[in-house]
Amino acid sequence: MRKSSIAIIIYIFGLIIGALFFDIWEAQKGPKQALLGAGWTALFLISLFFSEKKE
Repeated sequence: MRKSSIAIIIYIFGLIIGALFFDIWEAQKGPKQALLGAGWTALFLISLFFSEKKE
C-alpha cells in the first residue's frame, strides 16, 4: 500500500472522528473547531506532499 493511500485513509478516519465527537460541522462552530479542521487538513496536505516527493 502506498504512503499516500495510508495518509488518505487516516485523513478520512480523522474527519469521521471529528464529525462525531468534536462536532466540527456543527452550525454554530467556534474558532477552536474551525482551527482544528484547518489544522487537520494542513497536516494531510503536508503528508501528501512528502509521501509523493519520496516516490
